[in-house]
Amino acid sequence: MKAKPLQMFDFAMIASVLILGTLSVIFIYSSAFDSSGTMQDKLKTDYIKQIIWASGGLLSMVVLALLDYRKFKRYIPWLAAVTVVLLAVTLKFGRISHGARSWLSFGPINLQPAEFAKISFTLFLAWYLDKYRKHSDLKRFAIALLILAIPVGLILKQPDFGSAMVYIPIFIIVCFMADIPLRYLFIILLTGGLAVVLAVLPVWQEKIYKQPFFLVSILGNKRLFMIVVAATLMVALIGALGLLLFKKRYFYWIAYAFGIIFASLLLSVVARKFLQEYQVMRLIIFLDPYVEAKKSGWNIINSRIAIGSGQFTGKGFLLGTHSHYRYLPEQSTDFIFSILAEELGFIGCMIVFIAYFMILIRIVFVARNTTDYFGCLICTGFLAMFFFHFMVNVGMTMGIMPITGIPLPFVSYGGSAFVTNSIALGLVMSVRSRRLDFSATGYI
Repeated sequence: MKAKPLQMFDFAMIASVLILGTLSVIFIYSSAFDSSGTMQDKLKTDYIKQIIWASGGLLSMVVLALLDYRKFKRYIPWLAAVTVVLLAVTLKFGRISHGARSWLSFGPINLQPAEFAKISFTLFLAWYLDKYRKHSDLKRFAIALLILAIPVGLILKQPDFGSAMVYIPIFIIVCFMADIPLRYLFIILLTGGLAVVLAVLPVWQEKIYKQPFFLVSILGNKRLFMIVVAATLMVALIGALGLLLFKKRYFYWIAYAFGIIFASLLLSVVARKFLQEYQVMRLIIFLDPYVEAKKSGWNIINSRIAIGSGQFTGKGFLLGTHSHYRYLPEQSTDFIFSILAEELGFIGCMIVFIAYFMILIRIVFVARNTTDYFGCLICTGFLAMFFFHFMVNVGMTMGIMPITGIPLPFVSYGGSAFVTNSIALGLVMSVRSRRLDFSATGYI
């Protein structure tokens, strides 16, 4: 069943993007003004650049919606390889911004490869899990994990912890939809989560707990730490051997649990090397921003005040005090939602929430109704990407999520992010218009 040209577009989704893009330009413009009502020279062209990027993003969305995404399947491995090369080149020749070497400059144009890599990563992961559905669950999971590890490892080397985080929910949701067993996916969630907790425990003890804590004593004592690592490895191996010899299920769970603890302990050492001091403090102030109210906690405290001061109808366009007095850092990117909430209030926030809800629910509709297994995996991957971006960015401005530097899709200032998100929705619309095309291989 072939769709007519106009049927290839999801106008509810496009309308939502146009609303968010319009709000983006308006509040990037607002963020350029200072307390005297003067537009700062270095920011006065940002809203114009955003209009240009938004136009390019919308054009790419329209073009991809018209094209058949399945015809490009053969090129996906090559796209993934090019992306890895770009990430590696960025590590060597990239421009440093905010402590991370994450930008490539081509004259006046600056690109962030980690943003575009989200598209190629999602496509390649979906391509692999679709193509090799008959392989064993363990083999598919292991190779999928390798597909995840390569881009995430390169991005963490920049280091850009926020961008690297986005790949985890994409991986989890796509693998879940591809019938990878939950026990494998929980290995990633539990190991990663426990490793981060162990990595920040020493700072938590110093800044918040302020008294000796036995786990920190173990982590701080190299000899004792090695003994614990060796012990957990030994118990995990005993569990694996017991399962092999006696075929008892409880041996499996012993090996599973202690294997996760062993891996977490080792990864915590790696995490302490990757995580910068300011990144660790972002996790600490999430628990209590007032431990450094005039330093690391300043952002969250003032963001909360700005959002709360907007009340129901807001202070009015260009009348926000926190943004114009420069109390909010990165206010056109990370904290643009705070400006919007202060100037438009609860009503403005609800407009943003409804627009995102419409985008997310339309992606769910496409994923549920497509007859193409590959298309379903693509949509669920992008669903995870948008949902994670939205929840983390809005959550961090409210103080209910750690500050990670993750932008708000279609609203935060930035060309790479806007174009990346537009490409993602263009591909979703391409899947939508061909959802009843039974010539596709694979069904859900």
